[in-house]
Amino acid sequence: MPESCLFCRIVRGEIPASIVMQDEHCLAFRDINPQAPVHVLVIPREHVPTLNEASEPEILGRILLMAAAVAKEAGVAEAGYRTVINTNGAAGQTVFHVHAHVLGQRHLAWPPG
Repeated sequence: MPESCLFCRIVRGEIPASIVMQDEHCLAFRDINPQAPVHVLVIPREHVPTLNEASEPEILGRILLMAAAVAKEAGVAEAGYRTVINTNGAAGQTVFHVHAHVLGQRHLAWPPG
């Protein structure tokens, strides 16, 4: 894990986070700049900079399954929620450790922008 990666530092417990769910593969915590009443980030414990570098389908599957579990626990699964994976700067990725945003409990327009 890179020493300076913000999310790796959260995984290692060096930076506090409001953790909502975790297992041996992934960690889910509240976004510090929420864009919806429910805004949780789901990250793998293993450092993968972007979706472009992901090579293990198990990691991506675990992220998405935890995202669904977070939505159920937050009470937004039935009404609807959005999962977003931004890849690289032009798409809005600011922390280069692959992660899924789980957004819910408000109307989410399409297309996003």
